[in-house]
Amino acid sequence: MELSVLDLFKIGIGPSSSHTVGPMLAAYEFVNTLTQSKQLAKVYNIDIELYGSLGATGRGHGTDRAILLGLLGHHPKDVKPKEAYPQIDALQARDALLLNGNHRIGFIADQQIVFKPEVILDHHVNALKLVARDELGNNLQEETYYSTGGGFIESHSAINGKETINSAHDFSPPPKPFYTAAELLMRCHESQASISDIMLQNELSWHTEERLMERLDEIFQAMDECIDNGMITDGVLPGGLNVKRRASSIARAVAEKEKSDIEDPLKALDWINIWAMAVNEENANGQRMVTAPTNGAAGIIPSVLRYFTTYHAKNDAHAARRFLLTAAAIGKLCKLNGSISGAEVGCQGEVGSACAMAAAGLAEGMGGSPEQVENAAEIAMEHHLGLTCDPIGGLVQVPCIERNAIAAVHAIDSARLALAGDGTHFVSFDEVLQTMLETGRDMQHKYKETSTGGLAVTVNVPEC
Repeated sequence: MELSVLDLFKIGIGPSSSHTVGPMLAAYEFVNTLTQSKQLAKVYNIDIELYGSLGATGRGHGTDRAILLGLLGHHPKDVKPKEAYPQIDALQARDALLLNGNHRIGFIADQQIVFKPEVILDHHVNALKLVARDELGNNLQEETYYSTGGGFIESHSAINGKETINSAHDFSPPPKPFYTAAELLMRCHESQASISDIMLQNELSWHTEERLMERLDEIFQAMDECIDNGMITDGVLPGGLNVKRRASSIARAVAEKEKSDIEDPLKALDWINIWAMAVNEENANGQRMVTAPTNGAAGIIPSVLRYFTTYHAKNDAHAARRFLLTAAAIGKLCKLNGSISGAEVGCQGEVGSACAMAAAGLAEGMGGSPEQVENAAEIAMEHHLGLTCDPIGGLVQVPCIERNAIAAVHAIDSARLALAGDGTHFVSFDEVLQTMLETGRDMQHKYKETSTGGLAVTVNVPEC
């Protein structure tokens, strides 16, 4: 499988790439197939079943509402939450749905969306089935989709030898292929090139340079806008936990502190925490943000990237592009050889992968060799091994928001530690990824985004 930087970084909405973006995309593809096959006008009703982790935490992650958005014809990259959600509410008040925005059917979500957390399909723990029937009850179309993390989906009918549905390119063989960190380093040595150089050469076999740079700048801008929006928004996050948004108040306090004569040598850490929390508070509120590589871990890379562009490469768009390309190279390896799905391997797959990507991007941006960059990614991932995914109430709020802040600082520390050496290290990134995958397989199911273990049951809160 080939993955582009545009696959790893996708503009979408919160609160979850696997539980919101993926199911929305699946529903969008389902109704699009009905339209193309000229079956849409015959649809009388649609039934939906959510399995495994989607069934367990789908309500808290807004999976049901995301599916309705997709059925209405909204794509994750284009949807405007403030306009789309009221549209759903208005239709559901009349027990109706507009498929692809124009074909009206009766639809009662509480009856036609069924949560089945006890049913776990073989291919992936995140699965959903959609069935469209005509007025006589005959099946017009039926499909099972798997949401494999980071907004990636696969359909049951397209699994054998086919790529994920939402690929950003045609998967033509790239000039510098790599599928392990060892191969990536070999490509760098062969060409006397950096990791971002190798990624760029591959990307230019799929995209024009103008289009690629335009998209990278769009991603960078969307990350920055998400930080900025989160830093000026107060209030309480939805879902029933009554978690207060803190990024804005902390930002005001730090800004006021900076006006004093007191010099704080660690003040950059405050901003790194603020930037990461701002993104994840926006994510928890269901707003537009960048999957990087997942929504649950979406604050880490934007925070580290802003740290890099603020303190090391001020106003340098080219440096930001290189950062994203390097991070994507590591993200590709995490996706191919480990996992970026909290439902599959716990939070080590989400926050661990994002931390490794951010550490790598920063290490190259600060002048690191390919070996030092790989070492930075290895340090970041190694010290997230075994991290569980236990969101309280099934909401991407506690411990997720603070966890992103801590991991952003961890990524910077990993990069600096790697840069202090010459790139030689005992454990390889490939070995860490293998360990992450094996650890995830051994991890008890209740610690993998089911909200049936860990903090999700230790902390006594009302059911959300």
